[in-house]
Amino acid sequence: MTEALLAQPSVSAPVQAGIDPRVLRTQRALRDALIGLMEERGLASISINDICSRAGVTRGTFYNHFRTKEEMVSRYESEILLSIMGFQDRMAHLSLRELAKAKRKRRPLPLVVDLFDYLRTEGDFLHAIVGPGGDPGFAPTIRDRVLSGMVTNVLHEQYRTSEDPFIAYYVAYFTAAVFGVIVRWIETGMQETSEEMAVIVMRLFTLKPGDSIKT
Repeated sequence: MTEALLAQPSVSAPVQAGIDPRVLRTQRALRDALIGLMEERGLASISINDICSRAGVTRGTFYNHFRTKEEMVSRYESEILLSIMGFQDRMAHLSLRELAKAKRKRRPLPLVVDLFDYLRTEGDFLHAIVGPGGDPGFAPTIRDRVLSGMVTNVLHEQYRTSEDPFIAYYVAYFTAAVFGVIVRWIETGMQETSEEMAVIVMRLFTLKPGDSIKT
């Protein structure tokens, strides 16, 4: 389901300007139905009839928006991937001076705060899709095709294209770490603020063996 995600148009957002409010309500109902059913029964066991029944719409209405259940899921996933890739592009323009300043003052990077703000808005879908009843291919796609690029972009320029195996392991290590932090935050109900999570991520990147883990 995840192979062609980035080729999908980002048309699933339920809050697009200029759309009839009735259409927006239908889109929201379908999305909420999918999320609820994934949490309760798992994606593999859900049918279009199940989604329509939960959303209170007809199959014809469903087909006005999606051709298949798989297309529905892929559109939602694609929108999230494309949005996170936007943060990846911003990360590429982040200077080492900005990173050093944030580290020295122990202040969260606005870019990372914005990322967690965005993830919070998609928290219900992300909780369902990366959970045991979701799409098993989506989490690796976020980790390997998006977050790894963000980690690479914070490396010093001389290392970004290095063929040294250590660099590849470094990126893999921190990519898995950042993804693990995001998943735990979502699974535990996103209790920390975006600013707190941005500080946590920064500290994880800069913590050295023997350092106190207390702030």
